[in-house]
Amino acid sequence: MHDIPPIARFGGLLATGLRDVTGDAEALESSGWWAVVADFEGRLVCARFDSVVSAPAPPPGRWKGPDPTRWRSSLGREEYLAGVRRIREHIAAGEVYQANLCRVLSAPLETADGPPDIDALTARLARGNPAPYAGTVRLPARGIEIATASPELYLRRGGRVVESGPIKGTGRTAEDLLEKDHAENVMIVDLVRNDLGRVCEPGSVTVPALCVTEAHPGLVHLVSTVEGRLRADTGWPALLAGTFPPGSVTGAPKSSALRIIESLETVPRGPYCGGIGWVDADRGTGMLAVGIRTFWIERDDPAGARLCFGTGAGITWDSDPEREWRETELKASRLLAVASGERQTIATGGQ
Repeated sequence: MHDIPPIARFGGLLATGLRDVTGDAEALESSGWWAVVADFEGRLVCARFDSVVSAPAPPPGRWKGPDPTRWRSSLGREEYLAGVRRIREHIAAGEVYQANLCRVLSAPLETADGPPDIDALTARLARGNPAPYAGTVRLPARGIEIATASPELYLRRGGRVVESGPIKGTGRTAEDLLEKDHAENVMIVDLVRNDLGRVCEPGSVTVPALCVTEAHPGLVHLVSTVEGRLRADTGWPALLAGTFPPGSVTGAPKSSALRIIESLETVPRGPYCGGIGWVDADRGTGMLAVGIRTFWIERDDPAGARLCFGTGAGITWDSDPEREWRETELKASRLLAVASGERQTIATGGQ
């Protein structure tokens, strides 16, 4: 695997020539162009590259995806429905207003023709599921092989101005969106405002857009925009510490939601629901997506390499367990089909 060179690919830029790797967020305030991966459990990897050039999306590669019938879920349907009901009990007890419940899907990859290249999956996603924050981070020696088709902005920074674009509310069409979806979005906007308020100048945090309907391949989302101006003494370390994990994939209050998530989910989320993107320390700019609609390869299983993908839904008092399960299937079905190279129903309910 180590003979596959490290790369990062975001927003029409291709980074090559890995110089160094660190887990210290202070490096993002130093110099150079960095690829950044922060997994949901808090592991941070920052990789500085020597060469960053404009490059088109990768050409169609030799990606051989998993058998579409072999995807398995960390939570089966009945377990997920029970988890939704349990979260509603926590809400009734006044412990939380909203919590995300997620599951991780995985399927074995064929390696007879050589190790699969995650960048070849990026090429397939660019054509089958284009996304505003799509990208690749390939650091084989660090166990990081990620292809994201994320539609959600976690943080965008330009100098002292910082912006977040939380998504809450999903349907096949705009007509599917409920009052519950709007209320859920507003709750998370308040959480993001509070998070940014920890690191921004007093009075500078605003909401330029609230509950805007955005169309993405196969579904629609409600998206809001929250902006603020960072305090003069504040950089990436404090910004990440004050806002991570992203509020849209945790819940509110965040501390209570994280405790409930830990009690109900059976496997780590890893890069799913974390932050994935880039930072240009020389220019004081950067963009991190929320790690949703994201694939990653795990190679530490004795049975062989596996492709992983996460999906979930935000649970509120008004949540119907069956509808929330169907939302997780809606978010996953198109992308799993693209990754498997098939336009057919994917089996996602098994253990």
